[in-house]
Order: sequence, then C-alpha cells, then structure tokens
Amino acid sequence: MARKDALLNLRSILVRRRDALRNALAGDLTLLRELRSESPGDVMDAAYDSAQDEISSQLAEVESRELASIENALDRMKSGHYGLCEVCNSRIPMARLNALPYATMCIGCQRDVERTGYSPASRREEQEEMSGDVELDVS
Repeated sequence: MARKDALLNLRSILVRRRDALRNALAGDLTLLRELRSESPGDVMDAAYDSAQDEISSQLAEVESRELASIENALDRMKSGHYGLCEVCNSRIPMARLNALPYATMCIGCQRDVERTGYSPASRREEQEEMSGDVELDVS
C-alpha cells in the first residue's frame, strides 16, 4: 500500500508542476509578443532583446518538453502503466520516480538507451526479437 500512496503523492506533484509549466509557458509567449511589438531603441538594445528572446525561446522549449513528459506520465497513470518501464515492463523503483516523477524507464533500460542511442521502441523491439523463438539454419 505504501507504493500506491507514494504514486498518489507523485500524481499531485506532477499536476502542480504541469500547471506551473503551463502558466510559465503562457507568460513567456505573452512576453515574447510584447517584446516584438516594441520598437528597439538602438542596435545594442536590439541585440540585447534578441539574446533575451533566444534565451526565453530555449527555456520555453525545455519547459515544453518537460510539460509533454509530465502529461505522458499522467496519461500512463490513467491507463495503469505508470511506474512500469516502457521497455522491459518491470517496476521502476520509487527512488527513481521520486527523483524524476515522469521517468518512463528503469535505470538499466535508460542506461542502455543512452549508451546505444536506441529509442525505447527500438529497444523494446530488440528485446522482443531476443526473447522470441530462435531459428537456426543448419543446412
């Protein structure tokens, strides 16, 4: 029962983070629109504004990816797949979920994906091939 309670707590954390990211992204977009509508004072101001726009854009991209990961985790909770590795289907340890609530792979599979560069789907296909019947040509 402790794992279930911990998962409910993680859901609450994910929902709060999702809402905060949505608000931040909405604010960032508003700020970018305001900056573009203002006319720059001189070349240095324009360069500074351009650099700030680039930083804001990069931050928005990172936040957007995190938001997508959080929404994926919440969807996995609804479908009953949250906390299960999407590659090997084993339980993801609570310590990992506490550190990264939107983790979709156990540490071993995550390391393999990072080391090999395979996507989770490619990794899953590879494991299915390895676990299937092996045909040998003995002719």
